[in-house]
Amino acid sequence: MSINDPVGDLITRIRNAQMRRHSSLNVPASKLRGWVLDVLEGEGYIRGYMRTEEAGEKPSFDVELKYFEGQPVIQKIRRISKPGRRVYSSVGDLVSVRNGLGISIVSTPKGVMSDAAARDANVGGEVLCEVY
Repeated sequence: MSINDPVGDLITRIRNAQMRRHSSLNVPASKLRGWVLDVLEGEGYIRGYMRTEEAGEKPSFDVELKYFEGQPVIQKIRRISKPGRRVYSSVGDLVSVRNGLGISIVSTPKGVMSDAAARDANVGGEVLCEVY
């Protein structure tokens, strides 16, 4: 199956797994998905993830979701830049999500990072998604 929007697919799988209160989920592996999962893990929105490769199958990521007092840590995750409409932002125009209580994940020339890390590195880029 061909997936045109790997980040959108990852976001949808996370949202669906949390609605069903799953403790983990399995997504196909790609570099971009790995980088986005690195940011989510670094910011504390997921417990972690591990790349698995089984014989005869394509590699995948096993993502461990995080809950606090029975509620998902990720209250809302939303795709911003889509294949039909790319959204770019300069470092000065990066908005804070929920007054700093959430993050934007930004794809910059220096790699995929949170909006706070992008401001510290003084780079802008494509705004992939918002998480809070």
